[in-house]
Amino acid sequence: MLISLHMKGVGPAAEFGPIEFAPRLNFITGDNGLGKSFVLDIAWWALTRNWARGEQAVPQSGYKAPAIAYEYTKSTKGPFAAESKFNRAQQVWPVSQGRPPIPGVVIYAGVDGGFSVWDPARNYWTDKDAQTSQRVTAFNFTADQVWSGLEVDGVQHCNGLIHDWVLWQKGNDPAFSDLVRVLDSLSPSSAERLVPGDPVRIGLDVKDFPSLRMPYGQDVALTHASAGMRRIAALAYLLVWTWREHEIACVQTGRRKAREVIFLIDEIECHLHPQWQRRIVPALLRVMKSLTGRNVPVQLVVATHSPMVMMSAEAEFNDDKDAVFTLELVDQQAVVNRSPWAKQGDAVNWLVSEAFGLRQARSVQGEEAIEAAEALMRHDRDALPPGLDTQGKIHKALVRALPGLDPFWPRWIVWSEQQHKGGKGG
Repeated sequence: MLISLHMKGVGPAAEFGPIEFAPRLNFITGDNGLGKSFVLDIAWWALTRNWARGEQAVPQSGYKAPAIAYEYTKSTKGPFAAESKFNRAQQVWPVSQGRPPIPGVVIYAGVDGGFSVWDPARNYWTDKDAQTSQRVTAFNFTADQVWSGLEVDGVQHCNGLIHDWVLWQKGNDPAFSDLVRVLDSLSPSSAERLVPGDPVRIGLDVKDFPSLRMPYGQDVALTHASAGMRRIAALAYLLVWTWREHEIACVQTGRRKAREVIFLIDEIECHLHPQWQRRIVPALLRVMKSLTGRNVPVQLVVATHSPMVMMSAEAEFNDDKDAVFTLELVDQQAVVNRSPWAKQGDAVNWLVSEAFGLRQARSVQGEEAIEAAEALMRHDRDALPPGLDTQGKIHKALVRALPGLDPFWPRWIVWSEQQHKGGKGG
């Protein structure tokens, strides 16, 4: 499992971290542009010595000795720790030669629909190993390659979701049974299961496409399904493909099966309905047991903007196994802090928690009107914004922005009546 990261002279701050990861759930929250995706990119590189997006992290120009320190569990006893100091002359982050000692499978799901997979039985790092055994450093899929297949230097490494799904289904391959179970585990609700339909054709094309059986009884080509369904279907397929190929490679090479799985997921809520968002994290924790038939430890490192995703972990969260990290801007520098966990009970409370930092879980106009009203009620006229400087203007703004049952109304009405009785209305 990933244990820690510590960056100096690279990323959104002169020094970023150290980040001490928990062994199971790790949530990374914070505003856009503060480094959530950057942390995932560095985590992937530290674990696999490969850059998922094709371009390495660029150090800050004014920093004299940029470095990335990292630590993770290894195949043998004790952790593996290393530090890479950027070589400006060669423009590389040097790493030790040989295959990374991480004992598990690493999967990185990007927000753009792309995926990266590193398998200890199939991927090597050194050029020599890659050439002699035709192994690539990692499997980096674009969103299109997930569906159509991955070929590297003339070698076909993956046939793609469309081909494999139909082939597995028609051939009654055990992989299709795995896919059915994983889709079921990742379904948005018990009343709305993801169930494969029969292969379908689109127009007069002779190519068969996988389908999903919709709640209204029709089989819809997966390529025509919603963005959320396609994202989950792609994730389910990559999980099945990764584990299937890992098992085959272990048999061929005589290696033991992976002892752990690490998921790095950027904006896990992307394209997912709130019904789905509040189930996806517990589902991912369970899915590897469904897939492997055994309790393989799973570590999730999840970047999210969703209060529903955070709320989904309330029944699962364990301070000994899980952590929340918040990225904030302090003195024009991004900082990362481990936040104390506290159940918030609902999405509204999560929005105003430290993880997301909203002052109020309302519209901007509603927040401005209430803050003006509160300033007026405490007689702080210096805090009143232009255009909201009288009781009448504030009342009109509240009427426009707030619903009739908003809990702020009783306070405002009582205060307004007191002002009227006292002859202080404005």
